[in-house]
Amino acid sequence: MLPLPRLLPALALAGLVAASVPTQAQSPTTTPAAPMSDAQRQAIEGVVRDYLLKNPEILQEAMAELEKRQQEAQKVAQASALKETRDTLHNSPHGFVAGNPAGDVTLVEFFDYNCGYCKRALTDLQTLIKGDPKLKVVLRDFPVLGPDSLEASKVALAVKQQLKGDKLFDYHTRLLESRGRVNGERALAVAKEMGLDLAKLQKDMQAPEIQAALQENVGLGDKLGLSGTPAFIIGDEIIPGAVGVEPIRKTVAGVRQCGHATC
Repeated sequence: MLPLPRLLPALALAGLVAASVPTQAQSPTTTPAAPMSDAQRQAIEGVVRDYLLKNPEILQEAMAELEKRQQEAQKVAQASALKETRDTLHNSPHGFVAGNPAGDVTLVEFFDYNCGYCKRALTDLQTLIKGDPKLKVVLRDFPVLGPDSLEASKVALAVKQQLKGDKLFDYHTRLLESRGRVNGERALAVAKEMGLDLAKLQKDMQAPEIQAALQENVGLGDKLGLSGTPAFIIGDEIIPGAVGVEPIRKTVAGVRQCGHATC
């Protein structure tokens, strides 16, 4: 049986179809038929209802087609958004860069420090960076999993004032590899373990740049229609989820070869 939220639009559509059926055939020269009476409307709706009950697979086919069209529309919207936001995605100072800053292909990841799939994808990311010296990786905080994630991101963004390059990626790695819930306290603890100046860090957390970075990342996520983490962006392709090394490596190769995810 179709879930109720998906069934209701189909039934509503059926009702609209029924309401639009004329009571008699009309030619261009005939006088328009009078509005249907309540009895006529109920009779037609009853016929439609009986037909759908006897042929429920039609509803499934209709909803499958609707879902297909929605996915196609989403791809078109995402393609437009990618063109509009590409420079910001790749070059804004609010993301931080791992791998080769001058790489010929850029991989962008939206992540949340409390996302289990992001933790799983970290190993894939490390493998890709190690195996592809021409790959530029831009990491963007996208704290969608609650206040703890937001606080951890604020600390991590402030850490950028004291750490760069491989050391910053090391901090990111340690935080993602933390067991249990990652919050502001845990993020500060990792910073302390790495010898950072905590007084400066807590001051930097209050800087307008931190809020600006979070607003930019959330805004980009909304424009691109991202619904969760991790989400990877390579060229003209958005790859949702922890899909493993090979799909990402294949997409990188396509962008490197012809400028598109699929050549």
